[in-house]
Amino acid sequence: MNKYTIFLTLLLLSFTIVQAAPSCFLSSIAMQDKNEEDSLALSVELPEGLQMREIDSLLASWHASKFLQFDEQCESTGENPDFDPETYAKRLSRLPNVVDMPYNNVVQQYINLYSGRLRQSVSVLLGASNFYNPIFEEALESYQVPLELRYLPIIESALNPTAASRAGAVGLWQFMIGTGKQYGLEVTSLIDERCDPIKSSYAAAQYLHDLYSIFGDWTLVIASYNCGPNNVNKAIKRAGGVKDYWTIYPYLPAETRGYVPAFIAANYIMNYYCDHNICPVNTTLPMNTDTIQVNRNVRMERIAELVGISQEEIRALNPQYRTSLIPGESHTCTLRLPTTAVGTFIDAGDSIYVTANEARLVPDVPVPVKTPSNKKGNGTTVTVRKGDTLGAIAKRNRTTVSRLQQLNGIKGTNIQAGQKIRVN
Repeated sequence: MNKYTIFLTLLLLSFTIVQAAPSCFLSSIAMQDKNEEDSLALSVELPEGLQMREIDSLLASWHASKFLQFDEQCESTGENPDFDPETYAKRLSRLPNVVDMPYNNVVQQYINLYSGRLRQSVSVLLGASNFYNPIFEEALESYQVPLELRYLPIIESALNPTAASRAGAVGLWQFMIGTGKQYGLEVTSLIDERCDPIKSSYAAAQYLHDLYSIFGDWTLVIASYNCGPNNVNKAIKRAGGVKDYWTIYPYLPAETRGYVPAFIAANYIMNYYCDHNICPVNTTLPMNTDTIQVNRNVRMERIAELVGISQEEIRALNPQYRTSLIPGESHTCTLRLPTTAVGTFIDAGDSIYVTANEARLVPDVPVPVKTPSNKKGNGTTVTVRKGDTLGAIAKRNRTTVSRLQQLNGIKGTNIQAGQKIRVN
């Protein structure tokens, strides 16, 4: 991975506080799609990733609330124009793709779905794709997989890194546990790397590459990604051994019969949204993040207290952890933080970590305990409680770690329970 890509990946994976999208806009998307879902009957099966529970989950995510903003300057009329079949076919043929993307009536129905009933959801997906496309493209390119497959997570998970299907598939790329572990993704009671955007993307790219070595046809690869290679091989056998998606189409599971057309239509709408008067939701790029290798147990609430960011933000940056505990005691774990917070974390030294016993005893959402203070001389002192850090004390008393170090002649960050610390 070159320096530019690393920088871009870190940039797009990081998050900072910006003006949130108007809540009325975000809620109106969900309500509009739900109302239309009740009133419209489709002859095509909607992929699970684009059903309303996943769209709602995307809209409610920390990422969407912080970094997606409705474009009030968009001059779109909101009307969805009709085009003749030749126009749709010509547009698909112009896409710089390796995967064959023919136009037919089934594809048209999904184009109608994206440009009509789901048009406002598409506007949000267009914004969210700015976060993830560079990651997807880097992973796909590393395994020589066509870059147009970056749109698979749209129909798999609606670009929600913690999406979970009814069958138990999880993450942007919707890995089942067995397949995820086969491709190096750790899944335990504490960690689920299927939710890690970078690791899961590389695992998906390797899986897609392996499927191509079986079928030698990218359309069959996409179908097998959805229903598994065994089901595709059964369909090929029933079709007389012909390895062509549209020939085996009648013999595939119902969901897979819609999956490839939905993928083709997703490629269409993500490239020709302007022609259908769809305005992308604006994306505000956040500042950089960096990673720290953690080899001891540490809790997110303690990190949040020390570095001055919310636990919600830490969770959003580290979706692979199922609880607030980062279990570095068992093996080295990766922790992603805003670059501005990394130095504070490192300066905290051993004081930020907890023992394995403490990690089991401390609940996920501990009740904060106020440190009693008393007046001494011309300043205020506090008594250090067990588990306290300079960062925690500084935050409670509206000061800084460096100020506490200066007032108390402390070098480094080591403090002990029972110690008196002057805070002003």
